[in-house]
Amino acid sequence: MPADASLPPEGDRLSPAARHLYVYAVERRSFTGAEATAALGAPAGAAIAELSSAHLLQRVPDGFGPDAAERWGAVSPRAAAARSLAPLALRVRDTHDEMDRLRGLLEALVPAYEAGSAGRGLEQTEHLELITDPAAIQHLIGHMLAAAEHEVLTSHPGGGRPTRVLEQAIDRDESLLGRGVRMRTIYQHTARYSRPTAAYVERVAARGGQVRTLGDGLMRMILIDQHTGIMAVRDDTAAALVVREPNVVDFMVQAFERSWVEAEPFATTVGPDQARSISDELRQNIVRLLAEGLEDKVIARRLGMSERTCQRHIAEVMRAVGAKSRFQAGFLLSAAAGAGASAGPSPLRSPGAAAPGGTAGTA
Repeated sequence: MPADASLPPEGDRLSPAARHLYVYAVERRSFTGAEATAALGAPAGAAIAELSSAHLLQRVPDGFGPDAAERWGAVSPRAAAARSLAPLALRVRDTHDEMDRLRGLLEALVPAYEAGSAGRGLEQTEHLELITDPAAIQHLIGHMLAAAEHEVLTSHPGGGRPTRVLEQAIDRDESLLGRGVRMRTIYQHTARYSRPTAAYVERVAARGGQVRTLGDGLMRMILIDQHTGIMAVRDDTAAALVVREPNVVDFMVQAFERSWVEAEPFATTVGPDQARSISDELRQNIVRLLAEGLEDKVIARRLGMSERTCQRHIAEVMRAVGAKSRFQAGFLLSAAAGAGASAGPSPLRSPGAAAPGGTAGTA
């Protein structure tokens, strides 16, 4: 017989007929089905079966011979509970025994694990750590910056930074620089047009911080003393990946250094020539990304500008190449880039720099 065979059927309560029958049963020593039916005024078979499965009725030996009627007697609720719960208690005991067995088996391996972890060292135990709680990320960044000893490298794509973020960062960064820690930061060119960002740069520059800007190709990251990195997670702006693996950190440092060499110093006051140079570079980046067939919102995000500003630049590019649509502009720019790759960076530099289907000049 299965272990659960003695358990009563599931249900929150007895049926009214079963409750009436139980009251009838406790008032007499025993009864037959026929007597119960007569007393209840309805067939008692289902109620008898329900009470019997709940161990509230039991057969009573009363009468002899083949013609003796089957008789039933009431069982106390406490006795019925003890009988009903016995299989569950046995199951719980077996479960506890299995839990103790598994716990002992696994805990026997703890000394070996702890010995191996101690041998690896702290830096080797968590090479990559994904953090999805923004508050935890900010706490970790603050802790790491407070412990920095030599240099902090940061790159922030996306144009000007929010005023709230800059207000939170300025005291911390000035303290960092005041301790003699070097700090180099790369923004995108569009950050130059953000007054709060320019004001922040002016303050950190006065303490020795260095800030440059680049048009495209930035990855969001922070590097602490070239041994720990924090980088953005693709498709999840609220998450961050903490990197302690030396080879990966070195790759991040080299990526930063390449961007640093190509970037231009962030001047808090921009003259006409510099502004024109930055605008030209932004336009060249738009041309390149447009030729790759990227959508306006993707180009805007890559260059750290609003989609409306990006669309205005794209309209200027389309007018310059004589395109009637973005599709046509992308086609013409791709053709021009393929035909004149060795001659000049873009057909927008001069009217004859490149033409669809033609060759570029050497000027």
